[in-house]
Amino acid sequence: MKIIQKISYIIILIFVLTPIITFNQNTDANNSRDKKLIKAAKEIIIDGGICALITLDKEGRPRVRAMDAFEPENDLTIWFGTNANSRKVTQIKNDSRVSLYYLDGDATGYVMIYGTAELVNDPKEKEKRWKVEWEDFYQNKAEDYLLIKVSPIWMEISSPPRNIFSDTVNWQPPMVKFNPKN
Repeated sequence: MKIIQKISYIIILIFVLTPIITFNQNTDANNSRDKKLIKAAKEIIIDGGICALITLDKEGRPRVRAMDAFEPENDLTIWFGTNANSRKVTQIKNDSRVSLYYLDGDATGYVMIYGTAELVNDPKEKEKRWKVEWEDFYQNKAEDYLLIKVSPIWMEISSPPRNIFSDTVNWQPPMVKFNPKN
């Protein structure tokens, strides 16, 4: 009888611990997978160079423009410089939801980042994120030059050369969700 009781306890313990162990393994696998996807995304972003910044106008229509972004931060935060009087600034003030699209340099893959944009007018940040080739565009750098900081909420990526493939049925690419800082 005691043997049956011990076996019952062991079976119950296995059933209780298995989901916990499996969850931890999946979490580690996802972290490893996410790190691989983020690494590949950074490669595409750097290799692709120019990106498309998509904002929403006051009627909710998407507006797209090519942007010369700075290299991504480790968490895929992306920074841009822009004219403080541009339409995109007004659009971001009205609705901070944005999308970024980078096509790989050889056009074999892409990264799409959905996030929130923040307008940054801090002089130290502006000096840190300045390109000499922009001097002709900003006659009064202190007033005309503004930064856009995009914090990612999620991203998707497709890159067959990096063995990152979309779902074969619905073509959904792999996705990484980021922890919001707010």
